Amino acid sequence: MIKRLLIVCIALQFVGCDELQKIASQLPQGGALTQAQIGEGLRQALDNGIQHQVTKLTAKDGFYRNELVKILLPKELKSVDSGLRKIGLSKLADEGIKALNRAAEDAVKTSTPIFVNAVKGITFNDAKNILLGNDNAATSYLEGRTKTALYSKFNPVIKRSFGKVGADKIWANLISKYNAIPFVNKVNPDLTDYVTTEALQGVFTMIAVEEKGIRNKIGLRNTDLLRKVFALQDNR
Repeated sequence: MIKRLLIVCIALQFVGCDELQKIASQLPQGGALTQAQIGEGLRQALDNGIQHQVTKLTAKDGFYRNELVKILLPKELKSVDSGLRKIGLSKLADEGIKALNRAAEDAVKTSTPIFVNAVKGITFNDAKNILLGNDNAATSYLEGRTKTALYSKFNPVIKRSFGKVGADKIWANLISKYNAIPFVNKVNPDLTDYVTTEALQGVFTMIAVEEKGIRNKIGLRNTDLLRKVFALQDNR
């Protein structure tokens, strides 16, 4: 009983007293969790998302074969895709889509440390909203705090990746052929911003997949700290 009350006293910074008392009364006997431990447990959950899910995006077809994050053409280029297919250039159109995803796969491979460092630097002052929030509360918190800074670092990586994987040449050829079709509206898009935004969203989508799993499946909590921290969530 004393240990349960200790949990309540330490965690008052995170949730209301009545709510925490209800949670603590349902927990098994065990050591109290400190503020630092709760914060570290949340970081571990995000680290798992990066290690188990985001790294999958760096493999060949990591984006292209993953329907959750596959990068399709932006609205203004749908006409390019359909126009090329109508004149028998479906293979070229497919290569154009694949090239966008290849650039994203290559960029994520280079930029994963940025996400890892961002997680390490997070202080969870609003841990109540994260720990007792919805299935993607930690991911949403991470996205809100890091997306702008990550974009500024990610964008040039995507631009370089276009050249590395040949996406720039593929799209120059693709758009040139499309613009040669009689009576079509000419296009000359800059795809760097679009692919950067889509790639970032894909990363956060996969982190959210892992977070949801940890929140809902005890078997995915692969450390003692994760099990203890998310037991607070289970017993709310």
